[in-house]
This record gives sequence, C-alpha cells and structure tokens, in this order.
Amino acid sequence: MNTATTTQEAPAPHQEVAAPGRTVLRWWSMLAIGLSQLMVVLDATIMNVALPSAQMDLNFSDSLRPWVITAYALSFGGLLLLGGRIADLLGRKQVFLVGLAGFAVASALGGAAPTIAVLLAARVLQGIFAALLAPAALSLLTTTFTDPRERGRAFGIYGALAGAGGAVGLLLGGVLTEFLTWRWTLYVNIVFAAVAFVVGWIAIARTRRERGTRLDVAGAVFATLGFFALVSGFANAEEHGFDGIRTWGLLAVGVVLLVIFVLSQRRGQAPLLSLPIILHRDRGASLLAIFVAGAVIFGVNLYLVYFLQIVLGFTPLQTGLAVLPLCLGIMISAMVSTSVLLPKLGAKVLVPAGMIFSAVGSALLMFAPVASGYVLQVAVPMFVVAVGLGAVISTALSTGTLGVDQHDAGAASAAVNASQQLGGSIGLAVLNTLVAGVTVSSLNAGDANLDALVEGYSSAYLACAVVLVAGAVATALLYRRRKQGAASPGTPAMHR
Repeated sequence: MNTATTTQEAPAPHQEVAAPGRTVLRWWSMLAIGLSQLMVVLDATIMNVALPSAQMDLNFSDSLRPWVITAYALSFGGLLLLGGRIADLLGRKQVFLVGLAGFAVASALGGAAPTIAVLLAARVLQGIFAALLAPAALSLLTTTFTDPRERGRAFGIYGALAGAGGAVGLLLGGVLTEFLTWRWTLYVNIVFAAVAFVVGWIAIARTRRERGTRLDVAGAVFATLGFFALVSGFANAEEHGFDGIRTWGLLAVGVVLLVIFVLSQRRGQAPLLSLPIILHRDRGASLLAIFVAGAVIFGVNLYLVYFLQIVLGFTPLQTGLAVLPLCLGIMISAMVSTSVLLPKLGAKVLVPAGMIFSAVGSALLMFAPVASGYVLQVAVPMFVVAVGLGAVISTALSTGTLGVDQHDAGAASAAVNASQQLGGSIGLAVLNTLVAGVTVSSLNAGDANLDALVEGYSSAYLACAVVLVAGAVATALLYRRRKQGAASPGTPAMHR
C-alpha cells in the first residue's frame, strides 16, 4: 500500500468533518472513546483471575465458572452487527452514551450480585450494552479523525487499547482481587464509564439520526442467532470437545443462519451489513487480520496466565504484573505503527511483517521449560509477540475502516469488532481442545503433571505460530498495492 494512499486520501462521501470550533475537543473525545474501548475489551479477561474468589464467595459449582466469561462473550458477539446498525440509525453519539450508562449499571449489578444467577444476568447485560458501545465508539473515531496525520495517531491509541485491553484486564484483575475484592473487577467499570460519559457528552459532536431508514429486522435476527450459535458451539467445544453432537449441531446451525443472513443482505433494500464493505479486498484482508490477531491474543493471554500461576507458582498480583511486557509491547507498537510505519510501508507489508514477528515470539514461548527463568524465557518472547500484534491490530483497524461512507460506519465498525470476537472464540475453543489432547497424551506417556501441562501449552504456542504464518501469507496476497491518487477503500470505485 503506497504511502500517499494511506495518509493523503480525502474523506469518503458524506463523511462528517469536525467543525473548526470543535478542533480542540477532538482529542478530548479520544479520551472518552479510548476509555470505552479499554473497558469493553478488558472485561473479557478481568474476571479470569478473580473467578476463584467469586466462586468461594457465591458458592457456585465448577461447571458454572466458564459461564461467567462466556455469558459476556455470547451476548457481546451475538449482538454486534445489530448494535452497529442501531448506532448508524439512531445517532452514534447518542448510542455511545446509552451504551456507557447501561454498561455501568450492569457492572454495578454484577459487583453487588448476591448469587451466581444475578452475576450471570449482569454479565449478559454487560455484553448487550458492549454490543452498542463498541461499534459506536469505533465509528465515532472513524468519522471524527479524518485528517491523515491525526487519524494515524488516533488509531494508534485505539489499536493499543484494543490489543492490550485483555492483558490490562489480567493486570487489573490481579491487583483488585489482591487488595480489594473480586467485586471491584466489576465496580471499576463504573469509574471508567462515568469519566467517558462526562467527557463524551461534552467533547463528541452530536451525530444525526438517519430518518426514513428502516432497520433490517430479518437480517438482524439471522445475524444475531447465527453468531450466537457459532460462539455457543465453540464455547461448548471448550468444555466438551469437538466430538459432541451438541457442539457440531450449534456450529451447523450457526453456519446455516449466517449463510441465510448473507443471502438476505444481497437482496435487501436496507441491509444490516452492506456486502461491499467486507468484500473489498483491503477491508477483507483487515477483517482477516483482526480475526487472526483475536485468536492469537486470547490464546496467548490464557496460557501465559496458566503457565505463570500453575507452573511458576505466581500469585494473582504477580501474574498481573508479569503480563506487563504484553501490554507495553502492544501499546508501543500500535502507536508507532499507524503514525510512523504505516505511511511508509503500507498495510500490505506491515500486517504480514507483524504476523511473522509475532510467530517468532510464539515459537520462542514453545521452548519455555518447567524450570523457566521469567525474563529470558517468558517476558522476552511475550514482548516479541506483543510488538507484532500491536502492528497488526492498529494497522488493520485503521485500514479496515478507512473511507467507509458515514451511513455504513457503524456497520463496518461492528464487522471489525465481530471479527475479533469470533477469532477469540474459535481460537480459544480450538486451542483448549488441542492442549487437553496433548496433555492427556503426555500423561499417558508417563510424563509428570507439570511436564505434561507444559507440553500442552507448547502445542498451543505452536498452533498460534502456524496460524500467524498462514495469516501473513493470506494478507500479503489480499492487500493491494495502490498507486498514488487511487480511490480510498469504501468509495464507490473501490466496491468491487
């Protein structure tokens, strides 16, 4: 991708350009958008470290533990496309603020939960409001920062938070659980949401409702149920493996419903997700990159936590601090990539290069033994993985939303978020099945418990490395080199 085409393209038709009087407020709006994104992403992991404490406090069974995480992922992922279109139709600022308020209320309910039933209900509500909040936030970023230089910095910050949010969740979860109680892993969202709401109310320019446009109800039903079935199928596979009829039944239903959804979008007059948005090669490559990054980062987060706590014997607080290289690597790389490297290299070079770099780090993690030294055998490879992923995520987010018409900004943003969620769900299910199989085989071969666990974790890192290399090849082929002056992705000329 040529420098000029990435950094000097005109805004897409009908795209909102901030009024001169709001120039100073644009970067304040970035604070609100960034906080909301951090909150949504970290809530996928912040309770991981706190779950044992919550289980003891609320006295629920081991079988219900995964559902505290899955309940959020299911409602969030299943409603993203609908949430994105609602933001387009009702006004992105308005939906953004409603999402923040609702997320805060749901978090307060979860923090005060007297039973597991109330906690699970609160997690579902968090996911529902996150599905409104996430696409509204990304579409606001897309329509607010249209100047090429500002856009690079803004997407660098956003990509850093999107990529590092899971690791930040682990760190924050460990600190809050250690010094307060598990309930503060939910209460902390009230603080994030309150600050983002006040700043957003003041700084974000009001967005217009698209009057006269109807919501594609049938498309919303097919998309929501299809995504819900897919994520449910992979969540079931995490617990019961891929050989159960329930797993394959849910996956089959999900695929059929999503095929029906795609067919309905081709024929509908007011589609939920305009197909040219995702069929454009550069945007499709970006969605694939986000999918791969989501699968890898969720897997790396999970097995690093297991390795640090079970194998190396770290406390929750020590574990949270130990994943700091992951946070810092993603944040630094994301901000440098979109503001410095993307204009020079383009997505066609930067995304595959980032994937190969992460694959090297993942391969290095394979060789961490039971008696590992933290710095050289864990922290350094973790940082290498993070640097590569930061470049991939921020670049793909920027390229995947570049030039989208204002009418479709929410839908395109929802597609990006859905790719990350689906990648994480599929990645975790496949990796958990792989790790379980390798661990059992190692135990049957006579290996000690810890040795068998480490063998399982190593197989997950190998799988991540293979997926990253495959993703690098695919995105290198999909991304196009554009000559200076070429139309930006999302304009009519590029919808083919």
